Formats: sequence, C-alpha cells, structure tokens
Amino acid sequence: MPDSNRSADLFDKPLASPFLRAVHATPVRPYYRPLHARDGEAVMDGRQVVMAGCNDYLGLATDPRVTAAAGAALRTYGASCSGARTLNGTLPLHGELEAAVADFLGTEDAAVVTTGFQSNLALAALFGAGDVVLSDNANHASLIDGIRLGAAHRLRYRHRDPVHLERLLTDADPAAAKAVVTDGMFSMDGALAPLPALTAAARRHGARTIVDGAHDIGLLGPAGRGAAEHFGVHDRVDLFTGTFSKCFGSTGGFLAGPTRVITYLRYAARAILFSASMPPPALAAAMSALEISIAEPWRRHRVLTLAARLRERLSGLGYDTGSAAVLGESDAGPAGPVIAVRAGDAAACVGLWQRLLDEGVYTNPVGPPAVPEGCCIIRVTLQATHTDTHVDRIADAFAAARRLTPAPAVPVLARPRQAPAPETAR
Repeated sequence: MPDSNRSADLFDKPLASPFLRAVHATPVRPYYRPLHARDGEAVMDGRQVVMAGCNDYLGLATDPRVTAAAGAALRTYGASCSGARTLNGTLPLHGELEAAVADFLGTEDAAVVTTGFQSNLALAALFGAGDVVLSDNANHASLIDGIRLGAAHRLRYRHRDPVHLERLLTDADPAAAKAVVTDGMFSMDGALAPLPALTAAARRHGARTIVDGAHDIGLLGPAGRGAAEHFGVHDRVDLFTGTFSKCFGSTGGFLAGPTRVITYLRYAARAILFSASMPPPALAAAMSALEISIAEPWRRHRVLTLAARLRERLSGLGYDTGSAAVLGESDAGPAGPVIAVRAGDAAACVGLWQRLLDEGVYTNPVGPPAVPEGCCIIRVTLQATHTDTHVDRIADAFAAARRLTPAPAVPVLARPRQAPAPETAR
C-alpha cells in the first residue's frame, strides 16, 4: 500500500456515479445477479421467473438449430482461433458470415469483429484530424468511445433533432470531411432515429451517414434490414455497424459498407487488428440465426405485436412508458420490443425492480449515464418466444407493484429540442 502521507492511492475510487452510490445505499442489489434464461423465462436464485430483460429479441440464442450449429463448429474448429484476424485468426466461417451479412444488408462487403462494442470502436480509424463527426446526444457508449478515440472534431446534436444537426452542419468547415453518426434504434427507450431527415441533411452538406443498427437490424423493415429500410432510406446510409447479440442469437459484431472502406478498416482499425477473432461457435451460431431470421419473419412480427400489447396494458395501469419519446413529434415507426417505464430516482427505480422480481418478473433497472439524470427507468424487453401468458404475467406484476406504491413523480425524458447534456452523460 502507498504511504497515504506521501501520495494518493490510485485504487481509492468511489463507485462510478451518483446513481450507483444511491443504489448501494439501498438494500437492493440488482446488478451482476447470476441467472439462466431460456425461451422467455429465467432461473434466478433457484426460482423460475419471467425474463423481461433480455435483448434476444427473436428468441434465437437457445434455438436448437443455433446451438447445434455452435456445437458442430466447436467440435470442428475448437473453442478459439487464438489469434487476430490478420494472422492466424481467420477461418472459412469468418468469410462465410461476412458474405452472408453483406448479402443480407445489400452492401458490397462486411467485416465481422469480436464484439458489437468493437465494431463501433473500429470507426475511430475513419475519424482523422481535420474531420468533423456529428453525433446524436444519446448515442450508445460504444459509438461515443469510437468517436473519442478518433482524432476528428466532435459535435453533438440534440437527441433526434435534424434541425439542430442541419445548423451544426451549416456552421462546420465546408472543406472538412464529415460524418453523421447515430443509433438506428436507441437502446434504452426504443426510439428510432429520424433517418429520412438525418440522411437528407447529411447529403446536402456532403457528409457520410453511419448507422449503428444493433437494436433494429434483424427486426425492422420489410426484409428485417433495420430502421433505415423501415424508413425507405437504406441506400442513403453509407456504413452500418451492428451486433449478433440482439437479433442473431450469438455474440460478436460487424461493419458493412463499401469494399474500399471495409478493406481500409481491416488494416487500420486497432479494435480489429489487435483483438483475438470471433470464436468458431459464435460464428456458426450467428450464421444459423441469421438464416433463421430471414426464413421465419413471423419472429419479428410476433415480438412487435407483443410489445405493442404490453405497452398498452402498462399505459392503462397508469405507467408512463414514454410513448411520446418513442414516436416523437413525427412518426418514428413501430414501437419496438423495448419499453421504458419511468421510475423516478434511483431508490424508487430499484425498489420497483425488486417488487417486480418478488412478483416473478425480471426486468432491468437503468440510471445515468444510460439515461438522462433524474430519469431512471425500468427497461422491459420482449422476445418472440414469449407467450401471451408471459405478457399477462408481466402486466400483472406491474399492476401488483402499482398497488403497493403510488406513481412516481418523474421529469420528462429528453425531447428532441433539449440542450446537449454533458459529454459524460451520453
């Protein structure tokens, strides 16, 4: 141990945020709880509960066809490639999955990477000195980190606000290379980016558009290609990033776009160059899940229908599910499988979480920096493998929790015209 009289201790750090400190001031411990989920349910502390906090939207992570494919790859290739893609870490499966992703999204090429987070970190290689990156104020942490790692000048536009974006683009150096970067579907409340207006603004100012489709690719659009396809602007997006851990039953990430860009990133992105490659079982699982999602569109229709039904039930119980934040001032498309229930401060949020768990329903309590300060939510997610009975049980649990406590007084979540939050608050 260092002598405290001589120097500070590097390890003497408090919990990362006021939200977490407030949570730890309560007796509730909602995070890092071991559980095992399957087909819309989970086992937690030896008890069967309804799983309403999993991002396996299409219910493919435990599909027998997906797990069989993963098992076969494990037996054939082993558990790991034990190396980076550039050296010994490329299998035939990598190329097959990349070709399948590119074909599915209609892009020239694709690169698969070890995690979805790394797919956005890889973007840093595109953002050079003198460039300008314009980022939605509520973008996912991985996009924020990818932008920060680059050398470009960073500008943040107000959440889902194309008017503010247009103003920033107008004021930016007209000679600078520019990129507009946004989530397709925002992970915390399921709101969709207004991609028609964003892509139009980007084109007027010669900027590229980069969309992270982690939560919408595989789910939205006539062919399931995501929010851009849903809005009819798929061909206006220059580069997609995404993950296999939501709709595609596995883990890993991808970038999809023009061959020249993908080739450049393969050799320039440190998140790709210096990371062990996506392991064989995950590759095979993702390939199988992608094929199933294309062949069985009922899965995405089912989960969207269930989510709409539950959102209506919860609103009827008096819960604020943020429908205005999802739909905004103009149509943002179908409400997705994510339902954000406003829950007040940290203590109220984890208290509601515990009451729902007591009723046999597992959800996700979320606070800053994933949502704005003072706007804690219970994040509910549905899956195609949920039954009507599961949805009823979730609604009944919220009804029971409401009988125990009054509705929380909570501020309104971020609206499109709000001022930008501090960069540390997403």
